[in-house]
Amino acid sequence: MNAAADKRWLYAVALLATYLQSVNLPLPNAALRLIQGSLSMTDDQAGWIFTAYLAASAITLPIAQWLAARFGLKRVYQLALLAFAIGLWLGTLASTPLEFIAARILQGLASGVLAPLSMAIALETLPAERRPAFAPKWTALVLFGIVSGPSIGGVICEYFDWRPMFYLSLPLLAYIFMVVTLLLGEKKADQRPPYDFFGFATFTLGMIGLQMCLDRGERLDWFDSAEIWIETLACVLGLYLFVVHRMTSKAHFISKALLRDRNFMLSTVMFFALGFVLLSTMALTSPMLDEILGYPPDTTGALTIPRGVGLVGAFLLMGRAPAWVDTRAFIAVGIALVVYANWLMLGYSPLMDWTPVAVTGFIQGVGLGILMPALSKAAFSTINPTLRPEASGLFNLMRVYGSTLGVAVVQLFFFNNTQAMHSALVSQLTPYRVALPTSLPALEGLNHLVTHQAAFVAVMGQFKILMLAMLVVSPLVLFLRKPAAAN
Repeated sequence: MNAAADKRWLYAVALLATYLQSVNLPLPNAALRLIQGSLSMTDDQAGWIFTAYLAASAITLPIAQWLAARFGLKRVYQLALLAFAIGLWLGTLASTPLEFIAARILQGLASGVLAPLSMAIALETLPAERRPAFAPKWTALVLFGIVSGPSIGGVICEYFDWRPMFYLSLPLLAYIFMVVTLLLGEKKADQRPPYDFFGFATFTLGMIGLQMCLDRGERLDWFDSAEIWIETLACVLGLYLFVVHRMTSKAHFISKALLRDRNFMLSTVMFFALGFVLLSTMALTSPMLDEILGYPPDTTGALTIPRGVGLVGAFLLMGRAPAWVDTRAFIAVGIALVVYANWLMLGYSPLMDWTPVAVTGFIQGVGLGILMPALSKAAFSTINPTLRPEASGLFNLMRVYGSTLGVAVVQLFFFNNTQAMHSALVSQLTPYRVALPTSLPALEGLNHLVTHQAAFVAVMGQFKILMLAMLVVSPLVLFLRKPAAAN
């Protein structure tokens, strides 16, 4: 096989690996009810299915390039493929929530390595003149994986079971591993590359402590639990050491030049808010359709398609946007569409059909599809070209942390608000107001109805949080400098 053909094969499997690591993040979304039932998983544990994957990928994402330079790109990539496959296989064998979450953590750790290294491999196969145009295509593929995952998982679950969702990726990973083994040459740095492990470790400790506190606080009754105290102290200590190290050290894994760039920092904050909305909406909508409104998994998954079409379609069309249009206008329009879509979601009703979900999902998808490339352009237009690799890593890391913290926050408020609304509704069920049933089955049915009503009201409250998250960052558009023309 000649060199050109080898590059084509490597390019194809790199894109396939990119798609697989992104599609497996939301794959269980439309099948939460089945997964919870088979594993005896509580509602609060269901949120860990997403946060475990995201938080784990955020740990390995910043060090993926260093690992490749230190130990060899091919070796690290092969180990990541193997770890990802083992994580998927262990997920199918899980019989308890803890086993399943552990499998998702392993998948996330491998995903954080696969994503940037797949991009690096694909770029190596392209001629230099085609590389600048590759990043938008790669991002579109990642987005396509995220938005198509629930529909694929829903169809498989409806006709088979939830475990075959993960089996589907295993032969594809074996194929990628074989092609990489045969065609990819080893490549690593001649000297051990430097890396600020202390800064990275303290930042990670702070963020993971915060994540664990949010995920576990409700179940353990917050500060009545020693575990929550430990996780809170870990968060505070980690972030404190990170800030001190950042202010006193000369070398840091986040360059001071990046922090001084106004466009980059403001765009990164807005990108964090975008991540907060991107997956949190999906984490709320699918359970609402599946568990509260009783839609089957395939329908639940299918109703994510309009959002995906709007997101990926708008993202690709933004690549053809006229260069003379001010990027700040696109950012403002994107934020406005996302806010409007979340405002429409506040009008959801238990009596509605699928149409409002499809329409609002499409509008929000278009807003997010406009916002992502516009923020990227604003962020990188004023960055020194030598800092772009570092800036790109931090920029995408903030989106990942925005997603994982967003899912944790909406899950937290969802359960709190459901309990509060349930208590409020039950307080109105007195013999003086309504004729209460006396049989146990009838009382159970009434409690089931009240619980569903409380849960639906709580979901509406979380859509309001997502709307407010975008509203809070919207004034930052006014402080952006007009991006320079692309180099």
